[in-house]
Order: sequence, then C-alpha cells, then structure tokens
Amino acid sequence: MIVGFVKESFPGERRVALAPNAIVPLTKAGCRLVMEAAAGEAAGFPDSEYADKGVEQVTRAEVFATADVLLQVRGLGANPEAGRSDLGSFRKGQVVVAAFEPLTATDEVRAMADKGVTLFALELVPRITRAQSMDILSSMATIAGYRAVLIAAERLPKMFPMMMTAAGTVKPAKVFVIGAGVAGLQAIASAKRMGARVEAYDLRPAVKEQVESLGAKFVEMPLEAGAAEDKGGYAKEMGEEFYSRQRELMATTIAGNDVVITTAAVPGKNAPVLVTAAMVEGMMPGSVIVDLAAERGGNCELTRAGETVVEHGVTIVGPTNVAATVPYHASQMFGKNVATFLLNMIKDGKLNLDRADEIVGGSMVLLDGEVVHERVREAMGLGALAGQEG
Repeated sequence: MIVGFVKESFPGERRVALAPNAIVPLTKAGCRLVMEAAAGEAAGFPDSEYADKGVEQVTRAEVFATADVLLQVRGLGANPEAGRSDLGSFRKGQVVVAAFEPLTATDEVRAMADKGVTLFALELVPRITRAQSMDILSSMATIAGYRAVLIAAERLPKMFPMMMTAAGTVKPAKVFVIGAGVAGLQAIASAKRMGARVEAYDLRPAVKEQVESLGAKFVEMPLEAGAAEDKGGYAKEMGEEFYSRQRELMATTIAGNDVVITTAAVPGKNAPVLVTAAMVEGMMPGSVIVDLAAERGGNCELTRAGETVVEHGVTIVGPTNVAATVPYHASQMFGKNVATFLLNMIKDGKLNLDRADEIVGGSMVLLDGEVVHERVREAMGLGALAGQEG
C-alpha cells in the first residue's frame, strides 16, 4: 500500500501531513511512503530526514498518481481556493485523509464525491478514549492555547509576572480564559507559567477541578447549561437566551482583567458571541483580547479574522491558522495523529475500512464517492442512508 503526502497549498500553511517522527510506524506496518519533494521544508524538515527513513521523493503529480492513500493537512474543504488546482488529480477509489470541514464545506464534499474517492475528515474522529491519540483538534488546540498567551503578552503594555524591584513592586497581569477545553486549559497553564493571575470560565461545571489543578480560579455563574456536549464529545450550540444571560454575568469579570482569551467554538456552527462591544468598552485601555474562535466568526463582537484592531483602547486580535505558526511541533503532533489513525485501519499491510469501528465510521465522509456520514448528509440536504434512520 502506497501512502503519499504533498506540500500544502493553502496560503501561509507551513505544516506538513507527516513529519519524520511518524514515518517508521507506517513502514513497519508494510506501507511504502512517497512525498512531494520539499513538502516538509516550511515546517523545518529537510528532504534528507525523510530520505533517511526510506521515503521516496517525487513530483506532486506523481504522488497523486501513485498514492493509494493521500494525506493532507488541509483537504479541499479547508482549502477551497488553492485546493481546486488539485481536484483533477484525485483518482476513483483513492483514499484521502485530511482536515476537511465537511459540515460547512458541502460544495467541496460534492466535488470530491464526483471524483469517486473515499474521504476521511479528521475533525470528525469521535472524542472517545481509544481515539485520543488520533485527535487533531486537541493537538492543534494545545498549540493554539499556548500561542494565544504569547500573543497577548506581546501586545499587553504590562508584564505578566509579579516582580519586586528596587523601583517598587510590579503587580501580576490578570488573565481571564473563556472556555476550558484543550485550548483553554493550555492557555491557563501557559499564563500561570508566565506568572499571571488567572481566572477561567466554562459552561461545564465538571471542568472546575481541572481549572483549579492548574492554579487558576474557576469563575462560577448561576447558569443551567444542561447537556453542553454531544455524544461525540464536541461542544453543543446553546440557545440565544442562555448566551444573553451568560454575557450579562460575565461583563464584570471581563472588565477586571488585563487579558481575555476566548476559545469557545462549536463544530459546523458560527462561534457564539460572548464578548459584546459594550463589554469591550468597559475594559481598561491597554487591555488585550485574543479570540481563538476568529475563524468561526469570533467570540468577540468586534473581532476581525486575521486582523488586529483597537477599539476603545482595547487591542482585539483575531488570529487564524494558529497552529501553522508553530509548524515544527504542529506537524509532529498532526502526523502522529494521522499515522495512528491509519494504523487503526491497516491489517496485514492493507486498509480495512470497517465502518462498524466507531472511529472509522465516525470519520468517513465518502465511500467510493457516496456520502455516508449522517451529519454531513443532513448538512447537504440528503436523506438518511438505509440503516441510518433515527
């Protein structure tokens, strides 16, 4: 079985689908690896590192023409403009594994279906214990949470740690993290390591212990969230009445902090607005908001994706594709997730597409050109497949 990967074409994307650390497990499983020459250079991996592990370097066209399984960081759905140039290169029966955003990129799903490929969207890997080592969302969120703190520290006109100097005592910066998922917890840990005083809020009361274990204060609000996660472990969208009450209770906390880092995102939906323009106006001049949900519309009403704006003296940063700013380790983590995902399906050197496996069935969007994922079919306005009713 030939597994191939190419240089990413999305503007600014510096990651690569497989870093050298993920190659050996696949070759031991009987796979032959091919790659587009220089595919890993932007991430800090020269061709020689791959060659030393037996990866063949060929042209981009040759990878598409020979690979039984094609790996990408960003599939067409997550790269709709530049990715179109590769659309004619996919082959019927080819297996594609990538981040794809299939719940919103329905036109791109149709385009891939027309090519007759089998498509796995890595964002749909269920959040179950057995799949933790395959979860690209958690891996990339770890990097995003870390980077968010560095972005905030760079733009805040204060230092993070408390310092006792001959010129007097410098008070620690106050950081408020909204959302205690993977990105939020990493932001909490990183801000604490830098010496800030940290508070955090999440609509799931169960994460209070995790927040406090990192040395942060958990902000409690008298809100009834109900079931905040779906059966796959992903955040559920709440009603507007809930978000309105949440914003009202949160305003005072936000006003008392120097830095606000927001991380709330719902797969396939626009990010909930948690920080209004009025709340920004209530913050102290010089404060900083880093909105990690910028690509989904933003948790702050004033966020502009990919831009930094200043409103009422408050700097609002809307970073996009944050993981690509740390491409070396992001590629190592992404590649390890992908290799583990593939190894779960490899039996005797061949791919065994057992849809009864919760991981395989949960992440498979297309099977030989047919849309087989229930939620994706619903998003595309297609009826349920036989056996999927209910």
